[in-house]
Amino acid sequence: MINKMHSLPFVYKFVLSFLLLLAVFFLSMVLGAAETSLKEVWLALTSKVKTDTIIMIREIRLPREIGAMFVGAGLSIAGAIMQGVTRNPLADPSLLGLTAGANAALALTIALVPAANYFVIMIACFLGAAVGTIMVVGIGAAKKGGFSPLRIVLAGAAVSAFLYAIADGIRIYFKISKEVSMWSAGGVIGTTWDQLQVIVPFIFGGIILSLVYSKQLTILSLNEDLAIGLGQKVTQVKLILFIIVIMLAGASVALVGNLAFIGLMIPHIVRALVGTDYRYILPMCATIGATFMLLADLLGRTINAPFETPVPAIVAMIGLPFFLIIVRKGGRVFS
Repeated sequence: MINKMHSLPFVYKFVLSFLLLLAVFFLSMVLGAAETSLKEVWLALTSKVKTDTIIMIREIRLPREIGAMFVGAGLSIAGAIMQGVTRNPLADPSLLGLTAGANAALALTIALVPAANYFVIMIACFLGAAVGTIMVVGIGAAKKGGFSPLRIVLAGAAVSAFLYAIADGIRIYFKISKEVSMWSAGGVIGTTWDQLQVIVPFIFGGIILSLVYSKQLTILSLNEDLAIGLGQKVTQVKLILFIIVIMLAGASVALVGNLAFIGLMIPHIVRALVGTDYRYILPMCATIGATFMLLADLLGRTINAPFETPVPAIVAMIGLPFFLIIVRKGGRVFS
């Protein structure tokens, strides 16, 4: 199957992935604890008709699924960029300190500024993600040899444990465990249009910027000396790419909390389909990542309806074996 996909032009692959995304989107809009029909979904999207079911679709299910798509796309692209910049197949926002830093900043903000609005919390998540990134990258590059996969994963694990411990300490000391848990549960339940108005522009902007720098990322992912030889300002490009990752991961954590493995899995799957050119990898990561997150959320809503199964648990059941396979095969998952 993968060999057949390799023979297809990229345009066809992207169109197929987009059609799959649309199909899963409509499926996730129809299925759930409350039964709806495709006709009701269509009316909710295209008309001003108001019934209880259609209002539920517009105000509860639609923002939830839009949030799932943008988070899936954002985390997948963030993971792909990190893997390209560090040339580390194990790189992922959740494994390298970004989400832990954002989570600690979120807890601190809720403790110190309880009246903070959604925009302030998101900015705090950006800053926390940046601190986590700086700590991991600093430790990972402290010794000669730079970003070895083992060293940076160990640094990420240590920094993440430290930052999660800080977040837990803040929650216990300030007695805000319930409030923080509502933000960091790791799912899109309760997503509102007001939240999307703040979060979507940042994730969308990060995706567009990543596409602009996709050519530089491709060169950088192959060989840093080659990038320098071709006149690339490596430090500047790396800085911009890390800022993009912080935007994508920070905004995603502000919306759904802790969600591991999506940024690890999706880039590997996409590379098996389109190769190593990030001009193709990043747009495919957006569609495949959005589709995956929609499916995970759909499973969370339906496998034990009317109760919710946590999306992080569903993703981890797939992601942890995937992580172990990557480790075993040295990053060449599909070879």
